[in-house]
Amino acid sequence: MKKLTLDNVYKANYVLKNVVRETDVLYAPKLKAGVDLYLKTENLQITGSFKVRGAYYKMSQLSPEEKAKGVVACSAGNHAQGVALAAQKNGIKSVICLPDTAPISKVEATKSYGAEICLVEGVYDDAYQKALSLRDEKGYTFIHPFDDPDVIAGQGTIALELYEQIPDMQAVIVPIGGGGLISGIAYTIKSLNPNIKVYGVQAQGAPSMANSIHDGHIEKLDSVFTIADGIAVKQPGSLTYDICSKYVDEIVTVTDDEVSAAILALMEQHKLVTEGAGAVAVAAAMFGKLPIDGKKAVCILSGGNIDVTILSRVITRGLVMSGRSCHLNIELVDKPGQLLNVSKIIAKHGGNVTAVHHEHSNEGSDVNGCYLRLSLETRNHEHIEKIKKALTDFGIKIVN
Repeated sequence: MKKLTLDNVYKANYVLKNVVRETDVLYAPKLKAGVDLYLKTENLQITGSFKVRGAYYKMSQLSPEEKAKGVVACSAGNHAQGVALAAQKNGIKSVICLPDTAPISKVEATKSYGAEICLVEGVYDDAYQKALSLRDEKGYTFIHPFDDPDVIAGQGTIALELYEQIPDMQAVIVPIGGGGLISGIAYTIKSLNPNIKVYGVQAQGAPSMANSIHDGHIEKLDSVFTIADGIAVKQPGSLTYDICSKYVDEIVTVTDDEVSAAILALMEQHKLVTEGAGAVAVAAAMFGKLPIDGKKAVCILSGGNIDVTILSRVITRGLVMSGRSCHLNIELVDKPGQLLNVSKIIAKHGGNVTAVHHEHSNEGSDVNGCYLRLSLETRNHEHIEKIKKALTDFGIKIVN
């Protein structure tokens, strides 16, 4: 296999100059107090993700014979669109194998870049096996989403841009799925300046690289479950595992609730839409998962292709996680004036009631008792505690 070198990354940078955007870096100090935080906006890249970098560079390095036969890939998301666009720009036929459960929006987006779609019954692993069989049957070149030195070199061009944009950065925080993005960035950054820290972030429900690095060998997860579907990878690549072992300083995980809060903060504060995978680096910074206090750090926003059908659910979780919304379950005596007292206290302390559900007590409870379930709009967690204290000081019993 071809070796990853810094020359290869610079070559990729030259090839990609007129193909991809040099994405902006935005200053974002409010996301985490005490950190000089910046955002590298790969969510605004063409196709909405960094993936086109590695896919395009890989295809540019194919022989004329390989280009004539075409390429095949499998993906349910950003890699599919990156390969499709790269193939279109290189005049190469592309076949993308997708599980038949893939969102229609992603299927149509991939089609719009000129790819031939092959829907495969089952899940990602079934699509992967179909792609390999098509490679063997038709002579296509398989474009791996992460475990390929040319793909990794293409992703490493992000680090070259960062090195020009923020030459005095002290840390880079990068999402990890299979490890292609962080491998390219870590290898390049450490080759240029070994003092810059490179931190990786995985979803708590898909910690394949974190577990593998911790245990000292590649491990495969039985299952993955996270809203950050772009990094829901069961097993890291062998090449990416080796690079991460050598060049990545630390890998942490974040919960889905923390990711949701980060998506919400990026939308509200910076008008940036990110998918779950694109927000994990910010989640790690916001919730103090990394030793970056007082440092100049950059979060990679790796993609912005969030499925709009789940966006409202993500926002709801983000509101709860950040203390902007809360639910109270109150036990009352069922007599006139009780609801008025509760409403007055909440209003006096600046809470806004958005939903009310009143029901009588269950069997076995006080016959005169009732439960009041409230949904509130609040400012933060301190505000919630202030309202709760005011209610309990008045003698009102909160049961959750």
